[in-house]
Amino acid sequence: MGRTDQDGHAPERGATVWLTGLPSAGKTTIARALGDRLADEGHRVEVLDGDEIRTFLSKGLGFTPEDRDTNVQRIGFVAELLASHGVKALVPVIAPYADSREAVRKRHQAAGTEYVEVHVATPVEVCSERDVKGLYARQAAGDLTGLTGVDDPYEMPADPDLRIEAHQQSVEDSAGVLHALLAERGLV
Repeated sequence: MGRTDQDGHAPERGATVWLTGLPSAGKTTIARALGDRLADEGHRVEVLDGDEIRTFLSKGLGFTPEDRDTNVQRIGFVAELLASHGVKALVPVIAPYADSREAVRKRHQAAGTEYVEVHVATPVEVCSERDVKGLYARQAAGDLTGLTGVDDPYEMPADPDLRIEAHQQSVEDSAGVLHALLAERGLV
């Protein structure tokens, strides 16, 4: 017999939903819209925003390939831990390197925890127009180097579970497509 909660019900199935893409692609916006919808439906959900994680969990890390990998692995560990306890962990993080994302996926698989990789596939031209944090402008002015997708690599997922063309649809539609995938997999 499987685990049950205090009322005798099977616990909610957790999952990590990893949203990867360029800066200003819409990852966090989509994650927050989906998170609100899931919370309204009664699901346990947490958004592990990459910028917030860098402020607290990964403070002191830079943007070298090694530091970026360490950051991704830390976030992946926290997400897997939450997911293993029935939480939908929504993770909007650039995670530019395919091998770092694959290591997180493998950790989830080894633990028997659901992992969904979503590529928010907004082109760099659109991201630079949005420039939510002013990174593209700083890079163009020569005040910033190592901007993912411009002068630092971004390895696009070859075979994500879902690719969202966020620049071609509304935030609600993007979150809706992702919600439909989670429903199809029995996660909502």
